[in-house]
Amino acid sequence: MSLTLRGWMWMKLYLATTNLHKIEELKNMLREAGLEAEVHTPIAVGGMPEVIEDQDSFSGNALKKARALAALLPEDGLALADDSGICIDAFEGAPGVYSARYAGEGASDEENLAKLIREMESLPDGSRGGRFVCHLAVVSPRGEEHVFEGEILGEILREPRGEGGFGYDPVFRPVGHDRTTAEMSASEKAAISHRGNAMRKFLGWISASYSKVQ
Repeated sequence: MSLTLRGWMWMKLYLATTNLHKIEELKNMLREAGLEAEVHTPIAVGGMPEVIEDQDSFSGNALKKARALAALLPEDGLALADDSGICIDAFEGAPGVYSARYAGEGASDEENLAKLIREMESLPDGSRGGRFVCHLAVVSPRGEEHVFEGEILGEILREPRGEGGFGYDPVFRPVGHDRTTAEMSASEKAAISHRGNAMRKFLGWISASYSKVQ
């Protein structure tokens, strides 16, 4: 299997998701990092297998998705899966792994966001902390597995702000910032986000684990 950053061996990376927002964000991060890779969606191997995300952890769900796609890949491919969500301190970490279906199975981003705003309405300022969490799982067709974790702390606002990002971005203001992640550019968000932090660990693993072409 061949993987590398700029000047290193080529790799084929398959994103184990059908979420167009995640695909765009992950591709942008990989491009800005200078990773020399063929980045594919599951369409390249016939589509993403159906995966029931029934695990009680982000790592468990991410690995389940990556394993399902890795089973379809050529020998020189790698499956990269993301499982992420928002964890509210006052709710003991909920919605967590249920973030994408907080308002019910098949709920839209708008419906999930509206429910979170409604459920947090009575919480006073100073008690509205939370964090975004992302676990990236990498699985090869030979069964090699790694998980890279990232998170970012912030405050949940009472009303949406910004047109960028997706999911809960419009109400999430990171600690030390005066804008929500929906008010930031893609590169600004990637520099501090949970997914960006996990991605940097993934890229560090690549650079540390594989030798340059002789």
